[in-house]
Amino acid sequence: MRDKVKNFPTEKKLAYVNAFFNKILPVDDATKYNYDDYWATRKEFIIEGRGDCEDYVIAKYFSLIHAGVDQKKLRITYVKALRLNQAHMVLAYYPKPKSDPLILDNLIGQIKHASRRRDLSPVYSFNGYGMWLERMKGGSIKVGDPNRLNMWTDLLLRMEEQGLQVLLANPSQ
Repeated sequence: MRDKVKNFPTEKKLAYVNAFFNKILPVDDATKYNYDDYWATRKEFIIEGRGDCEDYVIAKYFSLIHAGVDQKKLRITYVKALRLNQAHMVLAYYPKPKSDPLILDNLIGQIKHASRRRDLSPVYSFNGYGMWLERMKGGSIKVGDPNRLNMWTDLLLRMEEQGLQVLLANPSQ
């Protein structure tokens, strides 16, 4: 996939990657792994052929980075899905640092601006450069290093063990 989308314009990359992974069947971690929460690597997600919201987001995030999208513009975003009344994860793409991000989500196929996703309430986001607390009225506050998230560091270690190229920034940059 990486070679196929490498020369696409960014919005077409987003649409292609979002549609590609959204074809994979959803399943919760308790059913799939017998764990309450497990963040699958992109490789595990594709091989297993099913996953939960974190698995979709992680696969999309690393696929877009490998396709040449600047990871500073991507954030893995923890939200509350209001209609479902549950925690959920989506991928946010910020064309410019303080712009209204585009949301890539496995619950709906269409990519929409965050301001049009009234069904989601953002909580926090992160990428290889940092972690942010999200505010209801827009904007965010940088609160530190994503390596404070145990699930994230465990995911990165497993990716390295699987021989996957991580391509992450040094958060201190």
